Amino acid sequence: MADITDIKTILYTEKSLGLQENGVVVIQTSPSVTKNGLKSVLKNYFGITPLKINSLRQDGKVKRFRGKMGARNDVKKFYVKLPEGASLESMEA
Repeated sequence: MADITDIKTILYTEKSLGLQENGVVVIQTSPSVTKNGLKSVLKNYFGITPLKINSLRQDGKVKRFRGKMGARNDVKKFYVKLPEGASLESMEA
């Protein structure tokens, strides 16, 4: 079961800010979170029932750091369509 601690951040990029004008919020989570798990977190902690949730799994890039190979962490992104007038204000602080 997903918990509020599984949500890493709300993304604020050029693309995500453009989507926010249409009521879509981009949330970055750990890879184990499911759509139903995120939906229950949004209901329990924020009192919001999302209209639609799309997910994207992103593998971490393999990078070289000081001559040694390493990898960034895997993440999962959720594109959450919120109802009219709803926002995730309490998380942004």
